[in-house]
Amino acid sequence: MSLQSRIESLKSRHADLETRLADEDHRPRPDGDVVVRLKLEKLRLKEELERLRTADMHA
Repeated sequence: MSLQSRIESLKSRHADLETRLADEDHRPRPDGDVVVRLKLEKLRLKEELERLRTADMHA
């Protein structure tokens, strides 16, 4: 998998997590544990994206 395709894959997963997080937030009783887990996963993906983008700029 090329670096650019990896970045695109992570961006897609990040967007999916954003949608799932919004869906959970709009439920009558959002599950706090699910919200925290989704936010942590989203943050992990964002950090990996930034790391890859930085590596791509220096390549």
